[in-house]
Amino acid sequence: MKKANITVAFDEEKLGALEFSLKKADSSVQAKLEQTLGQLYEQTVPAPVREYLDSRAAPAPRPRRPAKPAPKERPAPSSEPMA
Repeated sequence: MKKANITVAFDEEKLGALEFSLKKADSSVQAKLEQTLGQLYEQTVPAPVREYLDSRAAPAPRPRRPAKPAPKERPAPSSEPMA
């Protein structure tokens, strides 16, 4: 699916403090916002609509190619001398 950008106004000093604290926890404001937005989507959008959108986003299955026939086995050479 095509991504959209969201712009949110937030106090610059608070954002700096938030980024600093999240960095200590090996996270980021971006990651937390994406996680929270995903949860909001799951809670708010009805399941049939989510399923429909998911089905549109999934790539169409590619047709399967027929399997190649296995090569014919040749008899193993005999160690007995030919007469």
